[in-house]
Amino acid sequence: MAELTPSGSGEAPRPSAPPPDGMLRIRGGVGGLSYQFEELLAGAAALDGVVRRLCALEAEADGVRRALFGYQPDSYRTGSNAIIAVGEAGQEVGRVRAELEHIAVQVRASRREYEFTEARNALLLRMGLAGPEYGTGQQMFGLPGVRDQVERGVAMAPHGLVLLLGLPVPVAGVAAALSGPTDVRRAVRELSMAPGLAFLKPRPVTVVGRHSGAGDVDLSPAGLLRRAEAVGRNSGDIEILQVDGGDGRAWVVVVPGTQLGGLPEGTNPFDAAGIAEGLGYDSQETTAAIRQALREAGAEAGEQLAVVGYSQGGIHAMNLSRDKAFLAEFDLKYVLTAGSPVGGITPEPGIGSLHLEHQHDWVPGADGVANADTKERVTVTLTNGLAMPPPQDFGLGPGHRLENYAAGAEAVSASRDPSLLASTAALAAVVGAGGTASVTRFSLRREPLPAPGAVTAPGPNRGAGVPPPRPPAPGAGPATAREPLGVPG
Repeated sequence: MAELTPSGSGEAPRPSAPPPDGMLRIRGGVGGLSYQFEELLAGAAALDGVVRRLCALEAEADGVRRALFGYQPDSYRTGSNAIIAVGEAGQEVGRVRAELEHIAVQVRASRREYEFTEARNALLLRMGLAGPEYGTGQQMFGLPGVRDQVERGVAMAPHGLVLLLGLPVPVAGVAAALSGPTDVRRAVRELSMAPGLAFLKPRPVTVVGRHSGAGDVDLSPAGLLRRAEAVGRNSGDIEILQVDGGDGRAWVVVVPGTQLGGLPEGTNPFDAAGIAEGLGYDSQETTAAIRQALREAGAEAGEQLAVVGYSQGGIHAMNLSRDKAFLAEFDLKYVLTAGSPVGGITPEPGIGSLHLEHQHDWVPGADGVANADTKERVTVTLTNGLAMPPPQDFGLGPGHRLENYAAGAEAVSASRDPSLLASTAALAAVVGAGGTASVTRFSLRREPLPAPGAVTAPGPNRGAGVPPPRPPAPGAGPATAREPLGVPG
């Protein structure tokens, strides 16, 4: 972190905002605050090791000095000089050891003060007390964007409830802080239990068709996101790429965003109910279908892969990073998401992730939880200006457009920020540099809802009243036309 006052100036160093990186605002990674905390502790531990060695050297010097006492009568002058020289050397070692001990104490104190400040600011924000008058840094980057407002609004739902009950603001803030942020996962599950909303409950998802080919692929973050856009044009499709990775054969799974229409109602696994499955049920059924698709594509147990997801697809992609059954079969190394609410999903250790979010895209804030700041997890907030589309093309807002995220991914690849350099290098280590790859599109379908009043015998792992999946007709696939499987248009 940069300092307003340089070391050695005689003044206490004060942190400043990191230098701007164009339209990118970067959190996490090797340059992130949490990793810097870890580095401070590692530095203090290293200093402790040096101090221990200096203590041993100091004791050894004192032992040599005492051993010289017996030889002093043989030559008083030279013996005395030797004793004095060894004694002074031991004192110098002691002074260095004491200085290093002091530095280690200061390093640990600095870490405690940073963590206290971060915890204090987080508590004030949860209590609704933010701004310069409280000493929080919310104004460091200007006014909060739509994403931050939605994220805070969802997280502060308990705060709003206690205010609705008429409690005073300070009491309401304390009560909300103690109750914690909104549990979106629990809320989605409870919502799916409500009358008339049974369609939100997960139902089995299976592979019903495939189409293979080969072509040149762009495996940069921007190229992979543009593939997600192309895949999303065919309802219910995912794409699996077989590539020559850094350590041999590797795989890339591309999962599209939310799709409405194009298939019989309720059968597209990426419709609105897919969001509920991702946020409330950890993508259990979609994960099973992706595992099936990987096996059919030829992926073998233990092979490395990366997963790319846009919007809803990013939720499913991140859920793979914590699914123990999936990780026991495949070696997931990297997840790339764009415009996805994934703050509440914690991947298993060793899995890197890069999340692109626009400050004026409300979708990434819909789960009410900010992405964690860790060494392996990097969040990039895009701050570029947006053109307002015509009303018929507004969709979820201009900030959520995938091409805008692809342009942001190009800026990520061009950045020299240490966190982004390490993150993009981790992706390249898995997928390689690009070129010709085997491309397979898989068509996924969710089991349709049973007809009202239908009663069927339950099959394996199925509940009562749920009919078995219907086999596809020969050659059946998505109702929409397909495009070539090479470079997306």
